[in-house]
Amino acid sequence: MTIQPGFVGCDISKDHLDIFDETLGRPERIANEAAALAPLIERWKNKDMLVLFEATGPYDACLRRALTTAAIPFARVNPARARDFARATGRLAKTDAIDAQMLAAMARSLRPACEPAPSPERETLARLHKRRDQLVAMRKQERTRLAAIDDPAIAEDIEAHIAWLGTRIVEIERQTRALIDATERLTEDQRLLRSVPGIGPVTAATLIALMPELGARSPKTIAALAGLAPFNVDSGQFRGKRVIKGGRRRVREALYMAAITAVRSKHRFALIYNAMIEAGKPPKVALIAIARKILVTANAIIRDKTVFQT
Repeated sequence: MTIQPGFVGCDISKDHLDIFDETLGRPERIANEAAALAPLIERWKNKDMLVLFEATGPYDACLRRALTTAAIPFARVNPARARDFARATGRLAKTDAIDAQMLAAMARSLRPACEPAPSPERETLARLHKRRDQLVAMRKQERTRLAAIDDPAIAEDIEAHIAWLGTRIVEIERQTRALIDATERLTEDQRLLRSVPGIGPVTAATLIALMPELGARSPKTIAALAGLAPFNVDSGQFRGKRVIKGGRRRVREALYMAAITAVRSKHRFALIYNAMIEAGKPPKVALIAIARKILVTANAIIRDKTVFQT
């Protein structure tokens, strides 16, 4: 006799979790905290279960940690994809309980790939990376304000804040380097990534922190995760332009900057870029293509544990 797996959908908010366990057939609401999760985890442990929930940033951290500790498989899905599934199945109403039931049905219908157990070091690195981005954005805003101010006292205050932000950015970067240096796996990944033309310390840290799938997915899948895979826009005899969409914006931005650096070098990426420009491709299109090649190359070297071959 084959035992069918159980599917659980979980709608996540800051304060509570709405759970729909298909083995029970009814919704449950609990607080979004470890103590409230413990009985559920105990119920699901050592059973063939799959828990599906939307990626909600920090709000799903407690659930992810509890599931990982208990070795319960789980997957996260893009909220837009979950909403598309709901519309496709005729679920037009939207409440937290309905969303939880829809996610359980999505898990049963699509059987999404389970996420690997999160690495505490990578999660810490991701938090440091996010904080650095916040500080850099604030510094940029202050520089914009400084350029438009004509009050010496206010200008002095802004300049002091810019200097403080610069100090904090340097400190966050120091903590990032220390964390990578203290973790053998991260150190090796950084060494391999830095061998790719265009990838500097910030891009390497971005890929390590925000692309844990690197080296474990196919080239097409990894490009789609970063939002660098071109999608067809065809219908009947109409052939539209291939466009990129979705994916992880911060990863895509880092790879775009890496592409700009790479095409200014004498490596093969520059030759490919120049050939595309000569063939009439717009510069931005060519840069996106180079960014995709850099990502696919990084995926291969992490998979094979070999440095970039010039």
